[in-house]
Amino acid sequence: MATPLGWSQGGSGSVCLAFDQLRDVIESQEELIHQLRNVMVLQDENFVSKEEFQAVEKKLVEEKAAHAKTKVLLAKEEEKLQFALGEVEVLSKQLEKEKLAFEKALSSVKSRVLQESSKKDQLITKCNEIESHIIKQEDILNGKENEIKELQQVICQQKQIFRNHTCLTSGSRSSRRTTWPRCWTRSIRNFRNASARRHQ
Repeated sequence: MATPLGWSQGGSGSVCLAFDQLRDVIESQEELIHQLRNVMVLQDENFVSKEEFQAVEKKLVEEKAAHAKTKVLLAKEEEKLQFALGEVEVLSKQLEKEKLAFEKALSSVKSRVLQESSKKDQLITKCNEIESHIIKQEDILNGKENEIKELQQVICQQKQIFRNHTCLTSGSRSSRRTTWPRCWTRSIRNFRNASARRHQ
């Protein structure tokens, strides 16, 4: 290869090396320039003006103030909630006491109702027994009343027999004594036999 004008044959290697190094430096600088351009483009895209920054900052302050007010209101509402929860707990305990008292009273009333029901059943049983006894007594009294009526009829018959016997017999007292008791005894015996058959 021909040596360029001005270059010596012995120094061609050093020049090439220097040239390569210079080319590497230029490529590195171009790459750096390219990166810087990209950074500048990004900065342009994300650039915020002072007015916009101040507006955002003002809005942030307002939001912080509103947040502080909200926290105050939340604290007040939380205090009201705690107070309400306390009242609810008190009312719950009172309700539980009233519920226990009601259940106790209800149990007492049920016990009394059972007792009264048992007494009523006993009274009904006793009344039925008394009623049955009264019916039996009435039956006995009716039977006695019928016996009395029959006995009255027998007495009336005996009176009639006595009158007839007095008219038919002689005037002697001895004959009346012997005749009358037999008729009376026979009628009484017939009445007793009839009563005994009714009771059987």
